Amino acid sequence: MPDFVDEAVLHIKAGDGGHGCASVHREKFKPLGGPDGGNGGKGGDVVLQVDRNTATLLEYRRRPHRRAHNGTAGRGANRSGGDGDDIVLPVPEGTVVLDAAGEVIADLVGHGTRMVIARGGNGGLGNAALASPNRKAPGFALKGEAGEALDLRLEIKTIADVGLVGFPSAGKSSLIAALSAARPKIADYPFTTLVPNLGVVEAGTTQFVVADVPGLIPGASEGKGLGLAFLRHVERCSMLVHVLDCATPEPGRDPVSDLDALEGELSAYGEATGVDLSDRPRIAVLNKVDVPDGRELADMVAPMLRERGLRVIEVSAAAHEGLRELSFAMAEQVEAARAARPEPEPSRIVLRPRQKGETPFEIVPLGDNTFRVRGTKPTRWVRQTDFANEEAVGYLSDRLNRLGIEDALAAAGATEGAEVYIGDEEDSVVFDWDPSIQAGETPIGPRGTDSRLG
Repeated sequence: MPDFVDEAVLHIKAGDGGHGCASVHREKFKPLGGPDGGNGGKGGDVVLQVDRNTATLLEYRRRPHRRAHNGTAGRGANRSGGDGDDIVLPVPEGTVVLDAAGEVIADLVGHGTRMVIARGGNGGLGNAALASPNRKAPGFALKGEAGEALDLRLEIKTIADVGLVGFPSAGKSSLIAALSAARPKIADYPFTTLVPNLGVVEAGTTQFVVADVPGLIPGASEGKGLGLAFLRHVERCSMLVHVLDCATPEPGRDPVSDLDALEGELSAYGEATGVDLSDRPRIAVLNKVDVPDGRELADMVAPMLRERGLRVIEVSAAAHEGLRELSFAMAEQVEAARAARPEPEPSRIVLRPRQKGETPFEIVPLGDNTFRVRGTKPTRWVRQTDFANEEAVGYLSDRLNRLGIEDALAAAGATEGAEVYIGDEEDSVVFDWDPSIQAGETPIGPRGTDSRLG
């Protein structure tokens, strides 16, 4: 059985787009038949997909770096490059995806649910696609765009209706085994259960999933025992069941003090994570009443727990006593929680058109005749440009001018020779601003991919 890992850091990179090709059609009696360079292929996406057959993130702990395939470059004779293959990463149901800053990107629930987490770069245009009435034979092509790169953290939050919470060796695993077909490891020493166990329980016509949380002890919120590492698995539960040991040999322990300790750790978890579990319905299960002293203790503390508003059920997982009452009590709460859930709304595609007059870029003065241009389009265009080709640089200048950047720089006080940064601080290109650059015509090399474009 594979090791259970419910957290993993993942470094992903989508495929880069293939470069466009600068080529001229040549054949007998047609030495200059026009541009015929094909477009580069699109880079592959990185996709996360919920798979019911995947139960752990162990594979991503072992191999945290994943990369999709790059698109291939275009070629002469109008041959486009091939698209890079996507990479599909299976994840367990209930996986939460967070970015490097800890912000939730996605909460993946439902077998087959897919999410493109990193998009591949678009392929660069070949010179055939760049031809126009004013530029009939462009001697350059555009580079492919880089694919997105992300650092992610994956966390599993088990999908279960009922969460069993209790001290080590309180009998949670035994209850799971007695109520369902699950067969967790059971032994008479603390921390036998090191991973959450799931079992499917049927009570009448109601079917629900029960999960046990590995032994919770006082001080878990401070790192003792297994800490709070597995309490995230009860966040989605409709109700909590406190499994209280009526036959513990440890001095100073009894079901009432155990209950107080468990509630204290649940409160500490809520304070640490902001997840409030206080509103979840509770049932107190007094386990091991098949032991003579256990039944006597259960009869003694049951009235105290009922005074706290708890429903109390005396059971014996070993003797299968009280299990029918317990399963129907849990089913009743699960049905009530399901009935109270709002109807899921259908997914909608939201289109947000740019407001009238909104500019697709921003000019930021940095002082001393220095400026920064921010915007998706100008940044992307710069990355697609082959700066070893003067005609390509002139084409970039034309595009930026049509976008209105030159007028905006002039309005911001830029003068000839100004230092202009395009892009973010971490990845920008520097220009000495010369508003007179225009796209020109340069000789076109032999048919095939321009080696300068990679």
